Amino acid sequence: MPFNIPILLTWLRVALIPLVVGVFYLPQLGLSRYEQGIASTIIFIVAAATDWFDGFLARRWDQTSAFGAFLDPVADKLMVTGALLVLVHLGRVHPIFAFVIIGREITISALREWMAQIGASKSVAVSSLGKIKTMAQMIAIPMLLYYDMLPGNIDTRLWGHVLLIIAALLTVWSMLYYLRKAWPLIKKMQ
Repeated sequence: MPFNIPILLTWLRVALIPLVVGVFYLPQLGLSRYEQGIASTIIFIVAAATDWFDGFLARRWDQTSAFGAFLDPVADKLMVTGALLVLVHLGRVHPIFAFVIIGREITISALREWMAQIGASKSVAVSSLGKIKTMAQMIAIPMLLYYDMLPGNIDTRLWGHVLLIIAALLTVWSMLYYLRKAWPLIKKMQ
């Protein structure tokens, strides 16, 4: 397993996931619901920033690796799944939306693994549609974790829900896109 700064940042993202969840469930912290929202939002944003930064550094310093390519999406999926489960528990996200988003991640991960095994991983490479979906999720989730008004009368509850609905729609659309791209190979294997 290679060890470099980009991989360290990815591991940091993995380590921050329990903190996003923990601020809501550790009574010893003595945080109010508002303080929990602020703390979890800040932690989530820091974790999300490492997602961009580790990829940037890996490409810039030519430190990309197969392990980094594996760990990065796993960290992203764990981060989103952990946050969505907290938001469902808090009643801020409907379970159907969480199921759609998490279910898509599992489905596409399995599809990518299978396509890699048959030597066709390029046919399900990350698309711009998937990146837009991820961006909508990464903005919606901290808004729903914060769940209060921002200066300028910005209602994070409203905008978080709107963006999560958009993310869920893009989730389904991108899943259908990837499945359609893989379909000729799936049919050939039957």
